[in-house]
Amino acid sequence: MAAPLSGLRVVEVSAFIAAPIGGMTLAQLGADVIRIDPIGGNIDYRRWPLSPEGTSLYWTGLNKAKRSVALALNRPEGQEIARALICAPDEKGGEDAGILLTNLPASGWMSHAALSAHRPDLIMLRLIGNPDGSGAVDYTVNSAAGFPTATGRGEEPVNHVLPAWDIAAGLYLATGLLSAERTRRRDGRGQEVVLSLADVAFASVANLGYVADVQVNGAVRPPMGNELYGAFGRDFPTADGRRVMIVAISNRQWRAIGKVTGLAEKLAMIGPMLDVNLDEEGGRYEARHAIAAVLAPWFARHPLAEIARLFEGSGILWGPYQDFGQLVREDPRVSTANPMFAEIDQPGVGRILAPAVPLAFSGTPRPEPTPAPRLGEHSDAVLAEVLGLSAAAIGKLHDAGIVAGPEER
Repeated sequence: MAAPLSGLRVVEVSAFIAAPIGGMTLAQLGADVIRIDPIGGNIDYRRWPLSPEGTSLYWTGLNKAKRSVALALNRPEGQEIARALICAPDEKGGEDAGILLTNLPASGWMSHAALSAHRPDLIMLRLIGNPDGSGAVDYTVNSAAGFPTATGRGEEPVNHVLPAWDIAAGLYLATGLLSAERTRRRDGRGQEVVLSLADVAFASVANLGYVADVQVNGAVRPPMGNELYGAFGRDFPTADGRRVMIVAISNRQWRAIGKVTGLAEKLAMIGPMLDVNLDEEGGRYEARHAIAAVLAPWFARHPLAEIARLFEGSGILWGPYQDFGQLVREDPRVSTANPMFAEIDQPGVGRILAPAVPLAFSGTPRPEPTPAPRLGEHSDAVLAEVLGLSAAAIGKLHDAGIVAGPEER
């Protein structure tokens, strides 16, 4: 069966996380995503972590399933080839091509105005930093979004290492691209779609209720460590020095905690003592410290493996704290037992576990994960296939330093 986005061609000119994730998501769903990089690689090409051979595990992780073309983008001849690839029609007349995804400064030859002069129905997805066009990255947006001051246990802000806004922006870019492509199919109109990284973050803050909480209640969420805001949830140390997170949102989950631990009667006493309703999320949140005091000794007496055995099938929401090593070595969800994962041979890295797209479609088999390309691996094939250039013409471009093939390590 054809993959969901089979036949769609997207040209990506990007760096770092957001746009590459958007492009990779489309590629893993079957789109032909052609990533164009300058010869030698863009600014993200050797970003840490690296394999022993010096290959970026970061770059290869974010560019799976794409095709790679390396061009001298600092020269007019390379820019002209990139423009031709972006604006070239597909074999059916152009409906599935003429799409550019970028998070780089789109000026000069790569501006929407310049490109749409060659292809009026061009679709261009462009990620910027702030809504006014000034620069921003995930770290600078996150610092202003309020979450670091609500993270941790004290007054000092704590940044998380997850680039949440980059990831969310990448998925917004993919969604926006498909929306624009659907619009073009309906009325033939191309367009430029601009997404601000800051807008992604601040929309999320508002969607989660934190903006309204300030406006309506005058409340600013304080740092609470690992406690769950508005319900009962927190971490507990175990007998063997591990930690687990436990959450009770529904009454069923709350009752399951009391049943499995044998502490239902003691927990029930907390409500009348503190004059709170433990059948409501808010009541359990207000009584969180008393609840934790009752539960903590139970977790301290049980090792992680025993907790896992007791909790299995109980309806309790819980999870162990794991570092990346424990995640890879111990968690079956990050293994070939999970159909999303398979082992691939990644050039410059070796044999590794890699995920396909997390989506599972009932009418389409989940595709196997595909390695990221070597830089310039598909230069010749793409120029021949999309632009119809002969081998002799491509050879001349190589000789002139306009095009580069796969980098050999």
